[in-house]
Amino acid sequence: MTQDYSTLPPDLPAPVDDGAADHLQGRRLPDVALTATDGQTVSLARLPGRTVVFAYPRTGEPGQPNLVADWDAIPGARGCTPQACAFRDRHGALIARGVAQVHGLSTQASDYQREAAERLHLPYTLLSDRHRALALGARLPTFEAGGTVLLKRLTLVLDDGVVTKVFYPVFPPDRSAEQVIDWLDAEA
Repeated sequence: MTQDYSTLPPDLPAPVDDGAADHLQGRRLPDVALTATDGQTVSLARLPGRTVVFAYPRTGEPGQPNLVADWDAIPGARGCTPQACAFRDRHGALIARGVAQVHGLSTQASDYQREAAERLHLPYTLLSDRHRALALGARLPTFEAGGTVLLKRLTLVLDDGVVTKVFYPVFPPDRSAEQVIDWLDAEA
């Protein structure tokens, strides 16, 4: 049976706040070059204005099995495609609220991210931190599954490369974009 990555199971376990992102508020991100799905190189530390970047473990690959058999049982693992699609669907609302750029971030290879960005019709780029240079430099929260180190799901609002707001843990993942919009509205 083919997995439907666009929906979330009703019994999805919620992640808990383990404090792994507490140090990020107010911090300038390290100047790390990340490959974007449009072929450009992006350093989140150098982006002017307001940027929203959501980190996710990995998007599912149609026709391929999950990374591990119990993927859906790992709190915070499942939901990358619904999260990416929520940011796609709410992209215009974010831009209307002064967000200059939106980016997704994972440790997946840029080639795979490009396939996902095209398949999901994303109006923003996905950034590859395949070698975890940003994750290590910023001490982003991670977990291991199937021998692969993945980013835990979090969303950052950056102003001129400095973290203004941290959403962590993010749950449910398909509400992530709406949580950012609610925060932006409250800040206005």
